[in-house]
Amino acid sequence: MLQCDVLIVGAGPAGCAAAITAQRLGLKVVVIDKAVFPRDKCCGDGLTTLALRELEHLGLRPATDSWTTVQDVFLRSPSGREVHLKLPDHRGQYAAVVKRIELDDELVRLALNTGVEIHQGLAFSQIEITSQGAQISLQDGKTITTKHVVAADGMWSPVRKALGCTPTGYRGDWHAFRQYVKADGPKSRDLWVWFEKDLLPGYVWSFPLAEGRVNLGFGLPRKDGLNGKQLAAIWQGLLERPSVRQVLGQVEPEGSHSAWPIPARLPEAQLTQGPVLFVGDAATATDPLTGEGIGQALESGRLAAQAIAAESPSKPAAVTYEKAARAAFELDHRLSKSLSHVLARPALAELAIKAVNFNAWSRRNFVRWMFEDYPRASLVNPKRWRKGLFDTSGAWSIQN
Repeated sequence: MLQCDVLIVGAGPAGCAAAITAQRLGLKVVVIDKAVFPRDKCCGDGLTTLALRELEHLGLRPATDSWTTVQDVFLRSPSGREVHLKLPDHRGQYAAVVKRIELDDELVRLALNTGVEIHQGLAFSQIEITSQGAQISLQDGKTITTKHVVAADGMWSPVRKALGCTPTGYRGDWHAFRQYVKADGPKSRDLWVWFEKDLLPGYVWSFPLAEGRVNLGFGLPRKDGLNGKQLAAIWQGLLERPSVRQVLGQVEPEGSHSAWPIPARLPEAQLTQGPVLFVGDAATATDPLTGEGIGQALESGRLAAQAIAAESPSKPAAVTYEKAARAAFELDHRLSKSLSHVLARPALAELAIKAVNFNAWSRRNFVRWMFEDYPRASLVNPKRWRKGLFDTSGAWSIQN
């Protein structure tokens, strides 16, 4: 029987962030994942400034083949207005795109190099809460006893299901489709977001990757009456939209498309149960406006590990983590959800994009807001204002 201080279920970004942080803080860490890495994860592959800073903090360096730094961002309004936004081209990276199959594999290797014990191809089966923490049964028949569990096991979280705390009928808050395509249009080397009238408050994206490839997809909130057949029809017509064709040029799809649900309801989510802390998609931490989840996964994993390491009789890890996670995400989530309701109406979406393009200051600071250079709720929360808020360096601004 294995024993550890922290058992982490899931070796994606949230799980690896928790594992690396906990290991460095002196805890005995074991990670299990039913997959064997490298494994693909259906995702838009975009990395915000928040995600990049968290990756830098973990010690990861951009080295994967598909890694593409983003500086130029284009928004297209429902009426066809195009707005060019430019991220800073100095003092580090503020946005990037990298295939998840590569990013997640790099994080697993980083965790292994840090000394984390990772069991791949080993699935969680059952959990029993004990007076000392938890006992985990694995699908190979073995068990692990641990003081704490970090559930980084995704949208469908088997740990949450085993504990009986999955909301009845919950299937995510957004739908998303994506496919890798090779595109020859010169504009395809930039990052594009199209706000199409029929998809609002959702959007279409094209995120550039190396060797002329892009991650092309769309996401939209889950709506009553929108079935799989209708979603498939939207996907089938995506490349026929003139605005998309104009940017991408001739395209050559690679492989098949993928679809997945996006969980984005952290303010209402249960983040802990006994010794179990939920992180990443298991905590439904994805941003409800943009669908971004990698930065939130990395940060929530780190916060969980730090809470466990700092635990004392007067400071339970669950209480510390819940407080830290809600402080980090909840205001931003509520603001994003409110803005999502605004963008649901074409006239208001048009007005919002016009406001973004008002002057150089609005363009510069909106794009940094969009890519989580600073907490989104800073716009409406004076408590978050501080000197230099709009003038921070990106990730890897100092290279050794």
